Amino acid sequence: MRTDTIATAAPITLTVGAVKELKKLIDQQEIGNDFGLRVGVEGGGCSGMNYILGFDQQKDGDVEYQIEGIRVFMNKAHGLYLAGMEVDFKSGLDARGFTFNNPNATSTCGCGSSFSA
Repeated sequence: MRTDTIATAAPITLTVGAVKELKKLIDQQEIGNDFGLRVGVEGGGCSGMNYILGFDQQKDGDVEYQIEGIRVFMNKAHGLYLAGMEVDFKSGLDARGFTFNNPNATSTCGCGSSFSA
């Protein structure tokens, strides 16, 4: 069953840098209003779980949040692993891309996109 209700408090935060980059991507890629940012986890990776971050349509079991005008979709079951996580965007000389600061991760790998909880 699809959840259309927008929850009040998102379990994750997006930094100013992440919001700026996401809004730029939405404009550049002409992401439609029926899409939102999917944040989640999936099994795999060198530490056990990989982060999911990309534009997608809402699916059954999703909760929708609004963060700085960006629609964010997250499967209810993923909240356990992502509560309190901060998504940032780095554009320095040594690294460029989205980063995840997850207080629930007991270990992470060197690539920063895989963790265990």
